[in-house]
Amino acid sequence: MSVLLSIQGMSHYFGGLKAVSNFNFDVPEGVIYGLIGPNGSGKTTAFNLITGIYRPTEGRVFFQDREITGHKPFRIVHQGIARTFQNLRIFGNMTVLDNVRVARHFRVRSGLVSSLLRLPSFVREEREVRDEAMRLLDIMHLGGRAEEQAKNLPYGELRRLEIVRALATKPKLILLDEPAAGMNPKEVADLMELIKRVRDDFKVTVFLIEHHMKVVMGICERIKVIDFGETIAEGIPAEVGRDPKVLEAYLGRRGA
Repeated sequence: MSVLLSIQGMSHYFGGLKAVSNFNFDVPEGVIYGLIGPNGSGKTTAFNLITGIYRPTEGRVFFQDREITGHKPFRIVHQGIARTFQNLRIFGNMTVLDNVRVARHFRVRSGLVSSLLRLPSFVREEREVRDEAMRLLDIMHLGGRAEEQAKNLPYGELRRLEIVRALATKPKLILLDEPAAGMNPKEVADLMELIKRVRDDFKVTVFLIEHHMKVVMGICERIKVIDFGETIAEGIPAEVGRDPKVLEAYLGRRGA
């Protein structure tokens, strides 16, 4: 498998606080890759560095063999990386459908003149945007909610809506920041199947942060574990799950 995302010697400091230290890892194309670690270990900071919210203090980020270190977030989305957030970024007073249409418009070709004059090309593209948005909502079992205000959705469905919005930008890599947070066991099981379907049906590489170990061990093909900003283990789930350093970081003791 070819490498889609490559992180080389990435470190970041907030003042004198080391958030991540000497990150080196590759995410192969087509995998579901997990990044785990205790609270405050630097996971979301790593996502923010990859997606341009922060610029690394040290190190470089490559996507499809092109350096994207320090690029603006909108440029990184254009290049094919989308993400969700720990704290939901939904437009609550807009409909579920319009939330997705806003994201999908990131890829439209019509300009200001064609939209003001409602030229046939604009009308056709708007219809295509709506049809694609509805298709994505149906896949995530949200089609029946399309005309509801997003703020009326339960928490688990809002999480799924964020994934739909990320998919609407047509990414090659999707970063999911704790997608199972706040979900009940049934929603978690459904989410696991949906993430696998997203990877398989959309040919998208998935890179996720997650505390729910059933999700991590159930769907990730490779896992990286960090603690206090440093890598302590990396490998397939079976290897990581019995690593003494991982057990100590999570349980506060040495594993057998």
